[in-house]
Amino acid sequence: MIRILIADDHAIVRQGLKQIVAEEPDMTVAGEAQTAQQALDLVRTSQWDVVVLDISMPGRSGLEVLKELLRERPQLPVLMLSMHPEEQFAVRALKAGAAGYLTKDSAPTELITAIRKVLQGGKYVSPALAEKLAFALAAPEQPLHETLSNREYEVFRFLATGKTVSEIAENLSLSVKTISTYRTRILEKLNLKNNAELMQYAVRHRLVE
Repeated sequence: MIRILIADDHAIVRQGLKQIVAEEPDMTVAGEAQTAQQALDLVRTSQWDVVVLDISMPGRSGLEVLKELLRERPQLPVLMLSMHPEEQFAVRALKAGAAGYLTKDSAPTELITAIRKVLQGGKYVSPALAEKLAFALAAPEQPLHETLSNREYEVFRFLATGKTVSEIAENLSLSVKTISTYRTRILEKLNLKNNAELMQYAVRHRLVE
């Protein structure tokens, strides 16, 4: 029996995924986590065949949690599940070691296909994302936002939605000074002068909803 761990802070999402998996005779959702810490504890204490991990766990970036999970179990396939469009996070997730990336609106139809693919050692991305990745590889140079670290990208997206440095610091449990440093570094890397230009950049590249 294929043992699946679902890590998502929304009970309704976990329930929906369980119902999809329940229709497969050789699969079972053997564990659920609603926080990053619960997911890490369950990975440390039990054996799993695949983890389905929400990229927006409360208090911590899903990409950080992914790295910790893979430190604990390097061979464990982790499928990232996200409400964000693929162009915003998929490439970062795959670079960080994810076995695949699913958006929540596509999950019902693609979840089982994705699980079976990653269990065979493959990587799962949607056909649309595969096409985008092919074009990106053919492009002469990567967009500037791809040079941001995962933490810088996280702060960048908060800034792009209009959050203040203080609000971001509280959200990420970091100091205001640290966030201000990230903001300065982000503006330098993107060749931007202020938050208004940063917001325009984000909209232009479809990095915020």
